[in-house]
Amino acid sequence: MNAERATRAVNPVAAGSLLADRAYEELKSAVLANRLRPGDALSVPALAAQMGISRSPVREAVQRLIHDGLATHVAHKGAVVATVDVEDVRQLYVVREVMEGLAARLATERLDATRVAELRDLLERHEREVTSGVDERTHIEMDMAYHRTIREVAGNAHLTDALDAIQGKAHLALHQLWRGQEAPRLAVAEHRRIFEAMTSGDPDAADRAARDHIRKLRIRLSQAVAAGPSAEGGGAVRRVQ
Repeated sequence: MNAERATRAVNPVAAGSLLADRAYEELKSAVLANRLRPGDALSVPALAAQMGISRSPVREAVQRLIHDGLATHVAHKGAVVATVDVEDVRQLYVVREVMEGLAARLATERLDATRVAELRDLLERHEREVTSGVDERTHIEMDMAYHRTIREVAGNAHLTDALDAIQGKAHLALHQLWRGQEAPRLAVAEHRRIFEAMTSGDPDAADRAARDHIRKLRIRLSQAVAAGPSAEGGGAVRRVQ
């Protein structure tokens, strides 16, 4: 991590209880927002100084990132933000395809008026952002919020835990996906099809729509990687050697 970015990668964390939890959420946000980039060192002393807290909760937070697949330990270097190779991401998305389909199926059976309104609001806000020229970070946050809401409606803790375990690592790849306006527009259109299937009360159609969306994400990711890294070099995905 260069010196300029090192001073603004993470934000201060308020003092109080559950410092490790707050440190973890701040670090996770920094990784998913690409403020901490693939390969960046996760120096406990440096991060603790940036967040204005002691090293112990930061050390615990970094270990949680490693457990989540968002960071890895490198010999003689310590913890660094994870870099995901193409084949690993493809395998993650194959698994995610099945699980997101199941989540949409279960959610269809549990939808109520409140949740329908919540999903519709997320979609409409996302569509407005895309129309006005959404930035990468906002798109990723809204994409994650939409899928997270469906999982919450599905109401299956085991499925939620399984998806949470792969979501962070899978979303490291999203910085490679959203380099133009076409990909966000396609994703929103696919989210709309999932919503329409769910609100029609057809679990089979919802399952198919969700699977189709993740499958197309996987295809677009492969195409983005084949096109090469972005001009800023912010892609999280590397080719398998």
